[in-house]
Amino acid sequence: MKKTIFKIGLLQSTLFCMSGLYAQNSDSLKTSKIDEVVVTAYGVKKEKKALGYSFQDVKGQTLVDAKENNVTNALVGKVAGLQVIKGGFGPGSSSRINLRGFNSFGGDNQPLIVVDGVPLSNGLGSKVKQNGKDFNNDFWNPDLDMGNGLSDLNPDDIESVSVLKGGAASALYGARGGNGVILITTKTGKKKGGIGINYSTSLGFENIFMKPDLQHSFAQGSNGLSNPTGVDNTSSWGPAFEGSDMTVHDNLKNFFRTGTNTQHTLSFQENLGEGASLYTSANYLSSNSQIPNSKYERFNFMGKMNANFGANKKWTTEVKAQYMSVKGKNRPSGGQGDGNYYPQILLMPQNIDVRDYREGQMQNEVTSRWITSNGINPYWSAYNSLNEDKKDRFLLNGYLKYQFNSWLNADVRLGTDFYSLNSDARVWTGSSRKNSYSTSQEKFYENNYIASLNAKKDNIVGKWGGSLSVYGQMMESRTKALYFTTQNLILANVFSTTNTSDLASLTTTEVDQWKKINSVFAAGEINYDGYWFINATTRNDWSSTLNNTNRSYFYSSISTSLVLTDMLKKLNGTSSKVLTFAKLRAAYSATGNSLGPQQLYNTYFASTDPTGHITLTRNKILFDSNLHAEKLKTFEVGADLKFFDRVSLDISYYNNNATDQLIAIPINPLSGYERKMINSGGLHNRGFEFVLNTDIFKKENFTWNVNANFSTLQSNIDKIDGNITKYALGGYDTVGIFAEVGRPYGAIYGTKFLRVEDPNSPYFGKLIVGTNGLPIATSDSQYLGDQSQRALFGFTNSFNYRNFGLSFLIDGRIGGKFFSSTQNALQNAGLAADTAPGGRRDNFVLDAVVQSGNSYTANTTQITQQDYWTAVTTSGGNLGINEQNIYDATNIRLRNIQLSYSLPKSVFQKVALQSAKIAFTANNVWMIYSKSKGIDPESVFAINSNAVGFENLAFPTSRSYLFTITLGF
Repeated sequence: MKKTIFKIGLLQSTLFCMSGLYAQNSDSLKTSKIDEVVVTAYGVKKEKKALGYSFQDVKGQTLVDAKENNVTNALVGKVAGLQVIKGGFGPGSSSRINLRGFNSFGGDNQPLIVVDGVPLSNGLGSKVKQNGKDFNNDFWNPDLDMGNGLSDLNPDDIESVSVLKGGAASALYGARGGNGVILITTKTGKKKGGIGINYSTSLGFENIFMKPDLQHSFAQGSNGLSNPTGVDNTSSWGPAFEGSDMTVHDNLKNFFRTGTNTQHTLSFQENLGEGASLYTSANYLSSNSQIPNSKYERFNFMGKMNANFGANKKWTTEVKAQYMSVKGKNRPSGGQGDGNYYPQILLMPQNIDVRDYREGQMQNEVTSRWITSNGINPYWSAYNSLNEDKKDRFLLNGYLKYQFNSWLNADVRLGTDFYSLNSDARVWTGSSRKNSYSTSQEKFYENNYIASLNAKKDNIVGKWGGSLSVYGQMMESRTKALYFTTQNLILANVFSTTNTSDLASLTTTEVDQWKKINSVFAAGEINYDGYWFINATTRNDWSSTLNNTNRSYFYSSISTSLVLTDMLKKLNGTSSKVLTFAKLRAAYSATGNSLGPQQLYNTYFASTDPTGHITLTRNKILFDSNLHAEKLKTFEVGADLKFFDRVSLDISYYNNNATDQLIAIPINPLSGYERKMINSGGLHNRGFEFVLNTDIFKKENFTWNVNANFSTLQSNIDKIDGNITKYALGGYDTVGIFAEVGRPYGAIYGTKFLRVEDPNSPYFGKLIVGTNGLPIATSDSQYLGDQSQRALFGFTNSFNYRNFGLSFLIDGRIGGKFFSSTQNALQNAGLAADTAPGGRRDNFVLDAVVQSGNSYTANTTQITQQDYWTAVTTSGGNLGINEQNIYDATNIRLRNIQLSYSLPKSVFQKVALQSAKIAFTANNVWMIYSKSKGIDPESVFAINSNAVGFENLAFPTSRSYLFTITLGF
């Protein structure tokens, strides 16, 4: 007997099968073995060769070896078409997943996450959407980022990750699978030598990965001179360091510390005999970030039991309980307000050492002591602007199956995802910030109940065989949250919501979002002689968030797979030693993105005016009760090829067409509303994907494996609504990010340098400056680029020599743009490298013209570097002339290096050890190529927004080094 782990959709089942079936691939990352039997959505059991869509796995050990705190980040570069977008606020930051581009203007755009059959809420950031149906991505004071759902998981518990990208792969999940599905399979008990106990411990260190390109030639001051007595300007437009007794200080290095990361994992797994197995584990992670006084902790416990019982072992069951406790302490804040203290460090003149302002600032209630009278000491902020949060989460599931006979079975599955999140934030007295307090509580649950009847039989009519599965499902989810914020405390530093001197400064927000979906669906297959397969799915949902007329909606898919090599061999005995396997596949599906809670009917908010009269306030958005879910139609064709029985190549072409977008278009404010929700608009995403896996060299003592993936993306907005050609995805000051007809997703708009636009003018294209010789911003917003990548790739080399292992991953993104607010701030302060070209600040004359009426004359006015950059960074708004700070997001990096050594058994054969391994891992090792002048292109300001082409004073990303010891008993 051989134990095989079958991957399924909403539940995971360990079945015991005859040795003719194949277990999951042992390589760290590749598509499954061609003849492997896999189970995809909802337990539909299929041979790999029968799948009409692309199917890619990531082995769990790969995620463990990457040593990322957030398992989401360990997927970077490992799956074709998968992009990970990261937040930039410490070890507990969120990371979002995007598969094959953005499919929705306003939706989440993330794939559905399923862990052992339980959908896992992968919400980003912290607070749920509130009254305006938007997250708080405020330019000045955004919400804290408290991590995404996947960041709660322990990578050591994961057996494998299966990525379903095509619509046909995820069609059985209905609207929730519209953006793809990621199936996570946790470990089960296995019979091993010894007592089945494994212990691993790791110690890691982190420091700054990238720093903005700075000038190191000029000190604090203005116009080349030091500040006069009594002037506390912190700009770096002062005298040169050369020839002075001043010292250049690296204040980023001086302020940020070397972060430490420790982790302990203890697991027990055992086959208990008689068809029963047990797996339990406990994990503790503690990360003291490079950010002072910031800490992230996570505790995970999991217990999972599988069993076959009853007469002839016809009953199969699985029960799992997973508990996660996550604590965050003093997570850094973003934005340009006083809550973000990073700008105080970044923009500090380099002739001043930030450590001179550390003494006495790390206690509560002390007065902030800083360079400027109105500035806030970053040490004071780190120890007096505090926040804490704690999340307790449970993933529970149960599964029961009965095998009636060799071709018919029935099963029942149930699961729940529940968490409770409590947080508070406190600002002590001692600075210009208000003495304030806020606290919140969020509770979320999602329950799923599923029953199915499954039949499968070969050779029903001649060489024709088939299968059919019929399902019923009930899903219920609910989010309840309560947020309190108070300022102007009566008693200083008494942090209570009742301790407020002015009721107007007390803000209370309550959220209650409830949703139910009932579903029936089916999956069927017909096959001919084991080489031609046709699969179809159909699903009907009834959603509580739609009205009675539109509540019922229908999805379907069809896919086919033709194994050419098997067909030729069976028809005429033809085979090839070169092309050992060849399969063609095609798939079409209709899925969608469902409507969220409370987006159907118009409501009012009750309050009182200053005289005590009751007032009712409308929501900002006018809802329409006739709204329905978005639609996503996908088409995919591909081929699976294998050469010499060792080189595997998977090729896919996909075309996604999303229509009936749920968008809130602007309307006349005299109506009492700002926007109106409608179904309209559409977009296309198309591209190619390639996955290559081969053992370049394979001998008894040495192997060299290469796994590479490459994907392209061509995105285009087809329609908005009527005369509307642009739809806002997000906007910050003068920079706006839009879905615009005829352009890729995420068109970036902002001001440009004013230029001569008359093509008949001899000065066509030249800058127009004022009589002072300084550049001028355009009065209107213009197209600056788009945030969509054109391609993604990952290239992994793995070497094994005897007991040594070495692997490294190079990955990259090609194309797309982003705006950097950090560069704008550095230029304004005179710290950006561009403000001192070649280490000098010579006066210069811009190659430009001066406009007088309809005529132009050559510019001859000499200007200083300070005058120029002041004009560039302040003209038109807080973000200056936006064109200046649009950067190419293309980047290539050495993402990860892993080196390991497994001790030979002869070393510990006289002790209880069964195995011992030591390993070294480094992440974010080297930025091989980037044109963003020291800003990490992965830094995103608003992680819970689809407007990801905007960077705004994000804390520097980190490089980490980890040492791990793993012992098996």
